[in-house]
Amino acid sequence: MPGTKARRTLVLAVVAAVSVALSGCANSDREDTGGGDGNAASSKDTLVFGAAGEPKLFDPAFASDGETFRVLKQIYEGLVKTKQGSAEIEPALATKWEPSPDGKKWTFTLREGVKFSDGTEFNAEAVCFNFNRWYNFSGALQSPDVSAYWQDTFGGFAKNESPDLPTSLFKSCSTTGANTVAIELASPTGRFPAALALPAFAMQSPAALQKYEADKVTASGDTFEYPSYATEHPTGTGPYKLDSRDTASKTVTLVRNDDYWGDKAKIAKIVFKVIPDNNARKQELQAGTIDGYDLVAPGDIESLKGAGEQILDRPPFNILYVGINQKNPALAKLKVRQALAHAINREALVRSKFPPAAQVAKQFMPPEVGGYADDVTEYPYDPAKAKQLLAEAGEADLSLKFYWPTEVSRPYMPNPKEVFEVVSADLQKVGIKITPVAKVWNSGYLTDVSSGRADIHLLGWTGDYNDAYNFNGTFFGRVKPEFGFNNPAIFAAIAKADAIPDAAQRADAYKAVNRQIVDFLPAVPIAHSPPSLAAQSEVKDLFPSPVQNEEFSLVYTEGT
Repeated sequence: MPGTKARRTLVLAVVAAVSVALSGCANSDREDTGGGDGNAASSKDTLVFGAAGEPKLFDPAFASDGETFRVLKQIYEGLVKTKQGSAEIEPALATKWEPSPDGKKWTFTLREGVKFSDGTEFNAEAVCFNFNRWYNFSGALQSPDVSAYWQDTFGGFAKNESPDLPTSLFKSCSTTGANTVAIELASPTGRFPAALALPAFAMQSPAALQKYEADKVTASGDTFEYPSYATEHPTGTGPYKLDSRDTASKTVTLVRNDDYWGDKAKIAKIVFKVIPDNNARKQELQAGTIDGYDLVAPGDIESLKGAGEQILDRPPFNILYVGINQKNPALAKLKVRQALAHAINREALVRSKFPPAAQVAKQFMPPEVGGYADDVTEYPYDPAKAKQLLAEAGEADLSLKFYWPTEVSRPYMPNPKEVFEVVSADLQKVGIKITPVAKVWNSGYLTDVSSGRADIHLLGWTGDYNDAYNFNGTFFGRVKPEFGFNNPAIFAAIAKADAIPDAAQRADAYKAVNRQIVDFLPAVPIAHSPPSLAAQSEVKDLFPSPVQNEEFSLVYTEGT
């Protein structure tokens, strides 16, 4: 690809702790144009980006993985968003917000003159339509495999159909004018309004949702069939809209939304090309058939730099863990879970299979998050101790189904196969018999893991916003089949910490929660990994985001 090899220096904001106070209001630091250099011209009309996995669907309310959200973030917008290069929030479709004195009611002033890509108006009624839609999910829509983010953030629904679902944090949404909306919560929470930056809570066209019967999701066992809205007709307010999905070539094509309210996207067309293999993504970049890709293999970073390509690093705002399902009676024994932790040589694993800046994890959130505790119980590599604990638990002959994902790379797990092989070998060294179960990431793996079919499994999380609940609450705030336990003390401790208005006091409470969780050991924390993007040198303004919120509308290319 012709053009200069000079890299533009990208200044990545340090991930700072976000204190979402329950008083005051936030105002936009940007003009309504949406920021960026609106005068920059791109030498290409199409950008091809190598994705590590296929998007599951196009309705963000039903999505839960990064590869799906990467596409949806270009089509949809929420009331708030994360700043470029940061986990802090800033205005998006709302220009400002203000809480009531008790922190239970939040009033949002909405951006005017915004339309959905179907031409219908975005306004206060549309916001309440979306919130009421989520709140009133029923039947298959209440499955944690379908509405995971609503349940992780807001808990239950208007009418819970499972005894495991808690009372909803959301109470109501009301309009107080065409461009003003009030959202009432059951209790104050540190996760609000930052949680509204989650793409699952993006605003969707009420007209399109109704026209294409977006809520007609049907279940057959653990398999779900989604309506045409989720597969063909996503309708948001974002700078791009869906053009096509080609399942044969594994590509998703977005085209510029020329009626976008802010600066128009600089490149007319974005093609997300699914290339599951790390080495294949690198080869396509070098051949010039793609312009960039995510989740660069640690061993490829220096060679790509040497060839003059860009390596854009994100900070390690994530966690990889070995999940443990206590539905298995043996794994319900604390000593067995402790044995698993002592059996895994995490330091050697991180040194050999992760980027140089990766860190061994001691708990289930990265150190940048308020509430991280330096003094949690640690489980150093000790095979002899692991064997002793298994014997004391009466499980010296333990056999486990170990699930791991194929056809994907994750920010917290560059090569799942290699991680599985190392962890599996460590467990077998202490006498645990392992039955490997490999499944495609978005074609069986996530469903099997979330429904509790695995004994142990590899999974992780990239933070969506900088609050401890986004990690602790997401994993361990309620009963989840993935982990198969019911611990009311931990659930209550997380809920209590989340409801503390003062940020410093809330952080102290979460430190205590982290100690409690690591002592209970519902999973084994493994690593915090800094995922990198690679791009042709001609690609400009691809700003790496710690929460994977790259805005492709800002990207352009220089060259002839």
